[in-house]
Amino acid sequence: MGTSLEEASSDLGASIFQTFRYVTFPMIRSALVAGALLAFALSFDEIVVTTFTSGASVQTLPQWIFNNLFRPNQAPIVNVVATMLIIGFMVPVWLSQKLSEGVSSGGRF
Repeated sequence: MGTSLEEASSDLGASIFQTFRYVTFPMIRSALVAGALLAFALSFDEIVVTTFTSGASVQTLPQWIFNNLFRPNQAPIVNVVATMLIIGFMVPVWLSQKLSEGVSSGGRF
């Protein structure tokens, strides 16, 4: 990322906060959203890492799903939680897709 746009903003009299708000943040916004979505998705994928880092006293949602996956009386509850997670994953991805369409076409949102 070059500094020419930030220097131009400073030359035109913008403060540091205005430069960040109007120049720097819009340039890095899509990378921040992509990183957040990737971290959110990977947190559910790596059950071994989740088990290793959470410790014995805390049970996270991926651990709960894994522990209740093979219990027949818990199957409906696990299915509902999995459905809600799928919907929860789809909404941010859909929003990021809509936001990136607005940016790529040159429009403002």
